[in-house]
Amino acid sequence: MINWKLIAKILGQLLILEAAVLMVCAIMSLLYHEPDTLAFDLAVIVTTVMGCVLQILGRNTTNSLNRRDAYLVVTLSWVIFSFFGAIPFVASGYLTNPTDAYFETMSGFTTTGASLIDDVESLPHALLFWRSTTQWIGGLGIVFFTIAIIPSLIGGSVKVFSAEATGPMRSKLHPRLGTQAKWIWGIYLFLTVVCALLFWIEGMSAFDAVNYAMTVTATGGFATHNGSTGFFHNSLIDYTAIFFMLISGISFTLLYMTIWKRRFREFFDNSELRLFLLLITAATIFILITLMHSCDYDFADALRYSLFQVVSFATTTGVFNDDAGQWPHITWVVLSVLMFFGGCSGSTAGGFKCVRGIMVFEVIHNEIKHLLHPRSVLPVKVNGLAVPTSKQTTLLAFSGLYFLLCFVTYFIMTIIGVDSTNSFTISLSCASNVGPTLGLEIGPTMSWAILPDGIKWILSLLMLMGRLEIITVVVIFTPSFWRDR
Repeated sequence: MINWKLIAKILGQLLILEAAVLMVCAIMSLLYHEPDTLAFDLAVIVTTVMGCVLQILGRNTTNSLNRRDAYLVVTLSWVIFSFFGAIPFVASGYLTNPTDAYFETMSGFTTTGASLIDDVESLPHALLFWRSTTQWIGGLGIVFFTIAIIPSLIGGSVKVFSAEATGPMRSKLHPRLGTQAKWIWGIYLFLTVVCALLFWIEGMSAFDAVNYAMTVTATGGFATHNGSTGFFHNSLIDYTAIFFMLISGISFTLLYMTIWKRRFREFFDNSELRLFLLLITAATIFILITLMHSCDYDFADALRYSLFQVVSFATTTGVFNDDAGQWPHITWVVLSVLMFFGGCSGSTAGGFKCVRGIMVFEVIHNEIKHLLHPRSVLPVKVNGLAVPTSKQTTLLAFSGLYFLLCFVTYFIMTIIGVDSTNSFTISLSCASNVGPTLGLEIGPTMSWAILPDGIKWILSLLMLMGRLEIITVVVIFTPSFWRDR
């Protein structure tokens, strides 16, 4: 039976934590003397009151979570966080449509980066900072963020970590999940601070540097300027962004093992990382040659723009320094492949994940061998370790659901009149948490405001399912989940 009291208690504490972050934005608004102060004050009050109510409802309960509770807590936390996180947008009047505000907030927390705001430069500083903060918190996970701060919240339940973590293979660094969360968030914070300092040294204002660092390391994509990083026309900023997007697309567990445990061999022998870098290298070379041949770019510009966009799409970040929607259509195919694969498991990047790509290739390779040697036993291996049959079955289920959701979304959007290219890339973008699309109506540099409200709700759900690896959300809609055991 589902422990509703415990779920209420956890959600209450999560909302109080969200209220604390909103309070920081309220203070920032006050310091800048901007008109959104009352909006953030309202958001803080409403979120705090609701958090306290849920805490009261959940009093006198134990911290014992079963697997069903964990899936429900994780899904509800993302839905509810986005609901209360949308209040500042609506209350300030910058997004008067609640659907738009919810879409924008869900896009932030899932690090998708799809935006309905045509002119982000018109937003006050606090709202811009709140957008960036949603992505930074969502980069490694809302609940995982809370475990790092309040490990006693859920008793360090690994079930919650499993429900929210990305990728099929999850390595533990430490027997205590709270300690593991602190280490991983320590790496994340370190990368963010260093990135912000470099951006500031290279010419950004302190405010821009912090915001872009938060969205780059979260592989989110929200920007404080309409032109994203292209606004600065600075090659140093572009290459700095490329480096930190690339690092953030690598497993944080692998980064920890490499930097702190000095296991350099594991880093270079990691098959998922090799595939990730191979895809980026091959795509960059292809697009570089295409831009030089078809668009008359010189070598320096072709390298800079192609590498930036390739890394941005591969890590599902979505920032841009050039309009890839104006490039030859063959480059759209390459970028779509990168959108699909995404980054490494255990990173802040979205997508199908390169490790699943390796597993699929291994399964196909083994099946071809079985045709020639029917009696042979051929295990599927990743980094020298055999993948259990249960993981292979999960891979099949995940792959089927991923493609089915993309197809259904594509089909619905095509029916309502969205062109085929945009329908395909929008569905793929949301399922992979990328943000930008490739098309004429809604390209990498355009907003999603023209979409109907019904489609925005569908895409909000698709973004959530993409961020939580689909099955975590789908299982809640099955009758067996609600049936008492």
